Amino acid sequence: MSITVQIPTALRRLTAGRPQLTCSAANLGELFSELDSQFPDLKPHLRDEAGETRRFLNIYVNEEDIRFLGGASYSFQDGDEVLLVPSIAGGLE
Repeated sequence: MSITVQIPTALRRLTAGRPQLTCSAANLGELFSELDSQFPDLKPHLRDEAGETRRFLNIYVNEEDIRFLGGASYSFQDGDEVLLVPSIAGGLE
């Protein structure tokens, strides 16, 4: 089984500039573990100190919010495309 993970521009500095990765994770926990091992600097941007998904990280599977697919218990399917989208705050002062 193979899934594609799209890395947004804001996080590419932590993945050696790679815009996408292919891996064989079966679920979100496995995906995060694979990303942690390949890109240790990415870990604090994905999980908090308790190991939970960061509150301001949105995760989409085939353009559907993973929260509506079962959240962390969702089992990836062959060919799934995962998009990690960190919320970015800002605005005018």
